[in-house]
Amino acid sequence: MIDQLQRLLEQRVNQCVDAKANDCLKIERKKSCLQSRNGEIVKAKATGKIMEKTTDGDHTDIHYHVHFQYLIKQEKRFYIEEEVERRKAKFYKGTLLTDEELPEVYTIEVPELKLDRHEDLERITYYYDRRKAVQYAERWWNDYNPAYHKFTDDCTNYISQCLRAGGAPMRGFSNRSSGWWYDGNSWSYSWSIAHSFRWYLGTSKVGLRANEVQDPRELQLGDIICYDFEGDGRFNHSTIVTAKDAYGMPLVNAHTSNSRMRYWSYEDSSAYTENIDYRFFKIVDDY
Repeated sequence: MIDQLQRLLEQRVNQCVDAKANDCLKIERKKSCLQSRNGEIVKAKATGKIMEKTTDGDHTDIHYHVHFQYLIKQEKRFYIEEEVERRKAKFYKGTLLTDEELPEVYTIEVPELKLDRHEDLERITYYYDRRKAVQYAERWWNDYNPAYHKFTDDCTNYISQCLRAGGAPMRGFSNRSSGWWYDGNSWSYSWSIAHSFRWYLGTSKVGLRANEVQDPRELQLGDIICYDFEGDGRFNHSTIVTAKDAYGMPLVNAHTSNSRMRYWSYEDSSAYTENIDYRFFKIVDDY
């Protein structure tokens, strides 16, 4: 039965990609965003993977992931954007009743943070290897490094791992509300919580540091974008720049809704609102 459901799900998904279904809002949002950038989807494909199956009598619920791949043309440039979408399908006696996208939900945690007395901290010099950070982001964009804890909302944990792979120094061990660090079974709030991470990048003067800029085109590969989708002052998502489009705008990788080379503005996301607030951070080093 799993094989039969898999074929039905993949058939429906591919109909959506080919614009043969009427309820594919994600594709329409993406096309609209691309049109504003003089881009188009030249070719697309999708594959489904069943994650969970529950049965109650004649009713079956399937939670599954869809791996979308889009070949995008912008001006004379081509690139591939990838994204994993979470969906839920309901069946009755093997007949598909409903099939819907599960919204991109980013849990907001705002723990109490300790403001560092930077004058009491020893200066840490470091070189940030952007190439290694991006290589790590590419390797693990749709997978999870077993050396680290996996979170339900994994976006900031993933970004922290990318920064660490690039040589960013950790500091503040054992005090979860201070610094930026990971130590086996424990980690700072700033390592895994988007809101804490945003404030760490905006205030740190020792160890890992960043300068906030106003224009996303100023960002380089390996730099960071933080997102407050509702515009209420509580940040709930983080991404890393892994490429640039034809106009020098960032393309980003992320976890939670796993994405690769996604346009930085997230206008195609179900979490997007007109009140969204972005913060752009250029990682600095001492060399």
